[in-house]
Amino acid sequence: MEALLLGAGLLLGAYVLIYYNLVKAPQCGGIGSLRGRTAVVTGANSGIGKMTALELARRGARVVLACRSSERGEAAAFDLRQESGNNEVIFMALDLANLASVRAFATAFLSSEPRLDVLIHNAGISSCGRTREAFNLLLRVNHIGPFLLTHLLLPRLKTCAPSRVVVVSSAAHRRGHLDFTRLDRPVVGWQQELRAYADSKLANVLFARELATRLEGTGVTCYAVHPGPVNSELFLRHVPGWLRPLLCPLAWLVLRTPKGGAQTPLYCALQEGIEPFSGRYFANCHVEEVPPAARDDRIAHRLWEASMKLAGLGPEEEEEPDEEPQLEDLRTPSLLSTPYSWEPTDLSKMTHRIQVKAEPEPQVS
Repeated sequence: MEALLLGAGLLLGAYVLIYYNLVKAPQCGGIGSLRGRTAVVTGANSGIGKMTALELARRGARVVLACRSSERGEAAAFDLRQESGNNEVIFMALDLANLASVRAFATAFLSSEPRLDVLIHNAGISSCGRTREAFNLLLRVNHIGPFLLTHLLLPRLKTCAPSRVVVVSSAAHRRGHLDFTRLDRPVVGWQQELRAYADSKLANVLFARELATRLEGTGVTCYAVHPGPVNSELFLRHVPGWLRPLLCPLAWLVLRTPKGGAQTPLYCALQEGIEPFSGRYFANCHVEEVPPAARDDRIAHRLWEASMKLAGLGPEEEEEPDEEPQLEDLRTPSLLSTPYSWEPTDLSKMTHRIQVKAEPEPQVS
């Protein structure tokens, strides 16, 4: 009996250590009030994205849920308005696998929303499921779609600077290796999917790095983030039904809740003073070093050039326009689901942002 109790105590102690060191997420602080500011969160109908949007709404931001499913997106917007008490939570349709949908979203957003202060690329997939496309679906949804969306919305981000772009990546980027000779080839089989997922997460980290270089001095900063091991739909979406009853209890014990997973994205969206770390990779609300392949500026530049082609951006779109398109020139009907109201932001109250090209030591707490 004593041995049994001792074993149980050791197991409990081990779990407590694991929970507080690996599972429990630090709580995000940062800017308290976001009243008058607008944020876009992709894939915000569930999981990390929904919790991220909820916290932004609670702080008073106008939050646009950019989701593929109209039914789930509208339902999430209703839920978040109820939970946050903020009626400025709306849904707009966005399918990152469809570049025409990305362009339609950007046109509709720019024609109806005068501000964009925070762009959070949360949406992503871990598997192609039963879908078979003529392109690399994992790279399209996890990187090329967000790349195109950022490019199209950059003029508005610059106008509203200081502003931020947050790209949700993963620790899986450490296993990634970009083969530019087969970057967009279709993915078939679970082994290829695992490799393609890691490659797409590496692309996220390199994208944030190159974007930071190109945006130096504009007041727009960007960050790649790892939300940690999270018990979300992404984890169980492609697990066979017979295996779920076995994995669900384990996931509940050792994985973070979506709320916990949202803390690092929120930190990079809201924390003041991290502007000198633009382009860096964050985990557990701290800067983390990345492997050589994820900080190679030559590869980051090459990926940018390849992404331009895969996103269908021609030479005339290579550089972002200095001026935004006039609202009267954008004819696509609005995709907003609720009436719009807006109050201008008092930018004078915001902390002055400093742009630093050299990478500082990771001492952010």
